[in-house]
Amino acid sequence: MAISTKTRLSRAVGRSKNKAVFLRKDFEAMGTPSRVTRALSELIAEGKLVRLGYGVYAKGRPSVITGNTVPVLTLEELAFEALESLGANPGPSAAQSRYNSGETTQIPMNVAYSVSKRINRKITWGNQQVKYEIARP
Repeated sequence: MAISTKTRLSRAVGRSKNKAVFLRKDFEAMGTPSRVTRALSELIAEGKLVRLGYGVYAKGRPSVITGNTVPVLTLEELAFEALESLGANPGPSAAQSRYNSGETTQIPMNVAYSVSKRINRKITWGNQQVKYEIARP
């Protein structure tokens, strides 16, 4: 008996212990594009995954407060992992670097990263959006 695409995706997500972010290309070998899309939609509906952006998904779990599906990590951690997977070499933003070095006492409120290349997709969760700035050599 053949294993369904949804079961393959669900197993792959469940087995990954050190990974919380998945790109769509991680699932390409598990079925046709339409089946993968359908399986991803079903896993999102079941609360096993959340969509962070175009082709970017994260492990999900039920919220202890509302019961709605939320990511297993913070948006900062998920964005860093997603940017690494996209090959963007994320680092602290200019504002974060100034705060870390003691140049300023203002705490950066936005999730922002310095990246090595242009990123064409938005990474969001709820009303928070990750900002990118191209690293200057």
